[in-house]
Amino acid sequence: MSSDTFVIDPSARMPGADIWFALPAGFMPVPLPGFAAVEEGPAGTERQERSLEALATMLTGPENTQRFLELLAPVRRLTQMLAYSGVIHCAVGAHRDDEGDGGLLLSLFTIGWQEASWAPRGVMAARAAAAMADASHVETLELPCGPASLVETCSSPQVGRTRQELLQVVAYVPFPDARKLAILTLSTTAVHRSDHYRNLLRETARMVTFENPLPMDHGEA
Repeated sequence: MSSDTFVIDPSARMPGADIWFALPAGFMPVPLPGFAAVEEGPAGTERQERSLEALATMLTGPENTQRFLELLAPVRRLTQMLAYSGVIHCAVGAHRDDEGDGGLLLSLFTIGWQEASWAPRGVMAARAAAAMADASHVETLELPCGPASLVETCSSPQVGRTRQELLQVVAYVPFPDARKLAILTLSTTAVHRSDHYRNLLRETARMVTFENPLPMDHGEA
């Protein structure tokens, strides 16, 4: 990926920002409150569904809108739970299945914070990974920003009257003060492409930094 493929989100320059990262092509940020919120009543539900349809059309084109919404349903249910647990950024990924039938593969990336008791950062990352139930893959990572861990799970959450397999790959990256963890999560219903999504999150985790990599604006101290 060349440097000209990166777009700086305004949040990267917000006062108080303490984590920076980069996502590869194919991901589009979405407003977490609107995406994860649950509006009560028929009017609220209808309004939210219209907003999601507009988002789906914008991301994938009108011919893939319905497919997008169907694939996104279990991921969105998960995000509704995550929105109450420190998630600060959300992005939808739309990629072509180059190794299969060329269909659309959808995913959801989130990043958030979790407070933790102090421990050496390597120990903190290992504990977080060990606490993940029913993990099918666990590994330790040595990132430019420090030690981390990566965990993969597969579940079958119920969406409406049906159940659908959901792959989750999670990276735990301790903050330098060793009192909180950055949690990067990549979720998708494309369980058969687990290797691809594991590699994708691993490379995304390598881009995480806790030191501002952006040039200082004129006038900054």
